[in-house]
Order: sequence, then C-alpha cells, then structure tokens
Amino acid sequence: MTLPLRLSPRLSPRLSLFLPLLLLAACAGGGGARPSAADGARIAPPVAAGSTTASAPEAAPVTALATGTVAATEAPSMPAAVPAPADPAMPQAVDAQSVATADPTQAELDYAAIYGQSPYDPVADPSLPAPAQLPSSYDPWENWNRKVHRFNNAVDRTVATPLAKAYVKVVPRPVRLGVGNFFNNLGQPVSALNALLQGRPKQAGQSLGRFLLNATVGVGGLFDPATAANIPNRSEDFGQTLGVWGWKNSRYVELPLFGPRTLRDTFGLVGDAPLSPTRQIEDDGTRFFLQGLQLVDLRTQLFAVDAMREGAADEYALVRDAWMQRRHYQIQSDRRSEQADELPDYLLDDEANPTVPVDVMPIVPLSPTP
Repeated sequence: MTLPLRLSPRLSPRLSLFLPLLLLAACAGGGGARPSAADGARIAPPVAAGSTTASAPEAAPVTALATGTVAATEAPSMPAAVPAPADPAMPQAVDAQSVATADPTQAELDYAAIYGQSPYDPVADPSLPAPAQLPSSYDPWENWNRKVHRFNNAVDRTVATPLAKAYVKVVPRPVRLGVGNFFNNLGQPVSALNALLQGRPKQAGQSLGRFLLNATVGVGGLFDPATAANIPNRSEDFGQTLGVWGWKNSRYVELPLFGPRTLRDTFGLVGDAPLSPTRQIEDDGTRFFLQGLQLVDLRTQLFAVDAMREGAADEYALVRDAWMQRRHYQIQSDRRSEQADELPDYLLDDEANPTVPVDVMPIVPLSPTP
C-alpha cells in the first residue's frame, strides 16, 4: 500500500527535504508495507563464483521515486551454484602407454631423411658399447656330465650330507677348525712345487714357509700361526700349471664322486698324485680314515652354497659355470702374476668353494697306487 504525503505550505523548506529521507529509513528498517510480487521488481543478492551453498534470502529495499512510493521486496530462494570449470593451466594426467607408442616427431623424421638413419631409439642405441660377455663353458659332453651330476647328487644327499651334519653336531668347532688346518697344511708342498713350475718363486717360498711354520709352531698343522704372520694362503695344482704353460681352454667334465673338473685338470691329477702326502701312507686303515675325514670336512665347507644351489633353475649349469669361471680366473691370475692382487680372495683361494683334492682319491689313472 502507499502512503500519501501532504506537506503543509507552512512547514519550513528544510523539514520538507528531510521528511522523505526519514520515511525511506523507516521503510528500510521494516516499518514499510510489503507489496505483492507484481508491485515491484525482485533483486537477488550476488552469489560468489564457485560456492557450493547459497546464503539465506534477504530482503532488499526497492524505492519508486517517480511515483513517490517506497516498498520492500523479499529475494526468492537462490538456485544451486554451477561448478567452476577446470583451470586450463593445471597439468593433466598423461597416458604413459600413449607416450611410449607415440610416433616420431617431424624433427626426428627430418634427421633420419638427411643422415639416412632411423629415428633415435634410447633403448637400442647403436652408439653404446656392447654388453659384457661372460666366458661360455665348453661342455660338449653335457649329456654324460648331467648323468654323472645326478649320480653325485644322489650320493651327496644319502651319504655325504648326513655324515657332514653328524660331524658338525658331534665334533666341537675348535676341533673341526684344527682338522681343516691340518689338511690345508698338507697341501702346501704341492702348491709350492707348482708355483715354482709356473715361474713364481716368491709364492713358492711363501707356501713352503707356511708349511714349515704351521708344522712346527702350529703343532703339526692343527693351528695356523702362518696366517697371523701374514703369509698368504694360495692353492696351486698341476692343472693350473698346465693352463699357465698354454693349455688355456679345456672341456668340462664331471667325475663320479669327485665333482667338477676339466679335461686339463684330470690330467693334472696325474702330476699331483705322486706328491700327495696322504697317498704315501702304506697302512690302508690309516689312509682310508684320513681320506674319509678329509671328505667329510670338505663337505662341511660347502654348506654355505647349498641354499644357492637349491634355488637355482638349472643346478647343473650353475655349478658348471661357477666352477669354470672361478678356474678361469685362477689360471689367468697365474699367467699374469702382477695382477693377482687385483682379484678378490674368493676367486683365488679354495676356502669358499673348495674342490675335492687328489689326496682323497683312492685311484688315479697312470699314478702309482699305495
């Protein structure tokens, strides 16, 4: 509804100016009447962009100065805000497969057209050096060797391993260490002679001095004072000597009961057998006892590699390749004595992966039998 305004001509001009302002303030405070929807325009308050909820409706004052009326209207309920569009500056996820299979760029095609080469492939770069190639094992008798290897594994599981476990369980560790030192010291004279045949007199003197020191101060070799005196422990045999003399590559062969060898090392047994101290014992009972004890002690040293052998996909190939590579490094170190110190100890010594020595073999072809 509208309120008629009648001003008396007697009122002062100042009062006639302030009276409409007072009426407007009263209408804004709620004193005015609320017209219908058709009487005035509805004005909605602005909504911030990106907001998820709309604020409560508020009444907005509307004045019609042309007609001399003052009215207030109530804003209707606001619609739900529309989500803001994604920022084009934000990085988007990239499909790795599409990038991997993307076509070469025009620059790569131009380079290939000019220089006559295919676009650069970082996976197969011809400018990179060739990968390192391990020496392959020469094994033309593989079928026979695999049969012997299965036989040796069967004997190892049924005889050697149970004896070795019982030996470790019954015999104290200090005694087992003394037994290992004793047999290791017995092989030093053979190592000294082969080192001399290879043209290495210094190593020959060290092996001979190691034998004498352990045999005297070490109580027959049960103790190892030579190691405390920093005398190197190097094992040499006639098979290595043949390799130094020129027999570089030899085919792999696995001997029944005595494991990995090469044809060169099999002939090397013939040269080492006459010098074996154990084989010089005439009493059969004592000799067989010492040979059996040495075999059991040797099997206990192989416990560390049993887990690796059991987890291999091809256990025969693992044993063959590991033994051949180690043998190759040993012979190469003998041929280049000045570079022997650059090789790790496990490739030079027999403690980590020992080989069955000629001492425990009851029969060696072309050698005298006790």
